[in-house]
Amino acid sequence: MGFSVQRWAAWAPGLVNPASWETWLAKPHPLPAEGTPALSAMPAMMRRRVDRLGRIALQAAYDAHVDAPDAPVLFASRYGDLGRSVELLTQLARSEPLSPTSFSLSVHNAIGALYSIARGDTSAYGAIAAGEETVEAAFTEACGLLADGVPRVMVVVYDEPVPAPWEHFARDVAFPHAWACLLSASTGADAIHLGCATGPSDAPVTRQEPDALPADLRILRFLVSGASRWEHAAGGRRWRWERHA
Repeated sequence: MGFSVQRWAAWAPGLVNPASWETWLAKPHPLPAEGTPALSAMPAMMRRRVDRLGRIALQAAYDAHVDAPDAPVLFASRYGDLGRSVELLTQLARSEPLSPTSFSLSVHNAIGALYSIARGDTSAYGAIAAGEETVEAAFTEACGLLADGVPRVMVVVYDEPVPAPWEHFARDVAFPHAWACLLSASTGADAIHLGCATGPSDAPVTRQEPDALPADLRILRFLVSGASRWEHAAGGRRWRWERHA
């Protein structure tokens, strides 16, 4: 199933619109580690319940959705809101009472649930975490929905640096960020196809640049740049992102 990106949006500290993102993706440079979007599209009473990572993810979702009709949404994050989980575990270790609200918001699908409630949207929602293949898993699910006849699907990808004491397990997220794409099925020349294979790669070997982006942002760069192909080796598989002429 081929697809096209109808609309996309992204947010990170210092990068708040597609033009600034396109410039940065072409020549990445260090970004601030702190920053939180206003998230003015969400009602204030609900917005106060959302931590920084949720605000970043929801800002990208609102910006990509804008005035488009309701659609299934897939929220994809490798690590999720680990900061809230660490806080809860610390309280538990100290035999302190836990907040039921904080616990309910620590689960992986909480951000999507808040988005659905705030919009009054009863479309299907999903939360995906698949390690280093999280983005591919989300887009595979999106392609399945499009193949079943759903007219449009939105994918929201988000993560932030892993908090102590787990930061030594994962250093692949240098700054908090999120991006979202509104997808539709496509069979045209600009259609994007996602494939998977095993075994050695037949793609040209390229030198790893010192400022190389993490995989999820390299995928975003492929999606918005018009590039013909990008390959991501992960989990013993080779994921091929291609535009077929």
